[in-house]
Amino acid sequence: MKNHDEAPTKIRYQYQMDGHARLETAHGVWGGINPQGEIEMNFYYESDALPAYSEQIIAPDGSLGHEILPEEQDTRVVNRYIHSRVLLNYHTARALLEWLEDQVAVLEEEGPPNMYETPMNIEQ
Repeated sequence: MKNHDEAPTKIRYQYQMDGHARLETAHGVWGGINPQGEIEMNFYYESDALPAYSEQIIAPDGSLGHEILPEEQDTRVVNRYIHSRVLLNYHTARALLEWLEDQVAVLEEEGPPNMYETPMNIEQ
């Protein structure tokens, strides 16, 4: 049996998924350094804005014509939906930066997997 005054020789981390955790797509991040000196990141995904309504022309014979949108056609409106907010202290940000650099280096060296390629010998 180990003496309680001795330092442990290893630490085991066990991972458990929070019931509210979800996989999210991030098209970008907005944030910066907050007043407490932490890095605040607001991850978002983008989507074209839906019109408030649309109308459709009805021809004299009762058939449906083309759809009419009420908004300006020369302006594209994109919504950014913030789905996750993360605060990092300096040490965690440094560790995350190193981890991301390692992952990007692997992608640059090996290339992304061709997950959508299907073998040509599969009969349908």
